[in-house]
Amino acid sequence: FLRGYGYQGGGSRGAWKNYSKESAYGVNFKNSILEPGKWGISLGGFGEILPYHDNKMTLDYKKTDKWGLPTLTFDATIRENEINMRKDMRQQAIEMLDKAGFKNINSYNIDYIMGHGIHEMGTARMGHDPKTSVLNKNNQLHEVPNVYVTDGAAMTSSGCTNPSITYMALTARAANHAVEELKKMNI
Repeated sequence: FLRGYGYQGGGSRGAWKNYSKESAYGVNFKNSILEPGKWGISLGGFGEILPYHDNKMTLDYKKTDKWGLPTLTFDATIRENEINMRKDMRQQAIEMLDKAGFKNINSYNIDYIMGHGIHEMGTARMGHDPKTSVLNKNNQLHEVPNVYVTDGAAMTSSGCTNPSITYMALTARAANHAVEELKKMNI
């Protein structure tokens, strides 16, 4: 498969909810949580979905909302590259945990649903040509100059690192551009 992936994980003590009850305070509470409990660890893999041209969002003029406006249709899917990456994520996670000495290792696979990710990308591609992109280099709509889009919609794809700082940088640049355009009375 192309590109790479990363993991995020965490550990928790089994039955922790029993220690967070309203009566859980004082010396008895403190003593009860000193005893080792059953602990678990989880790993979740994060990988890139390649920027397939066929993955797109369109307006459906035949299906409208209660105000008569067209609804959005997502026409996107993961493909062989992402399926193979997900298989490798699971295999490598199992191997890492096993080599680290963990016991009772379980693997699971949750089918990926487009739109359910934390940092979805695409739908308003940034580019120079209005025929192939929605936004210009300043994240400004080609067709509506007083609208800026500064989230992941401008990016066709992202690796496994958190893109939030990139969003912040895009937003700062777009805000600066908007201020300059307002001063010139262009928007």
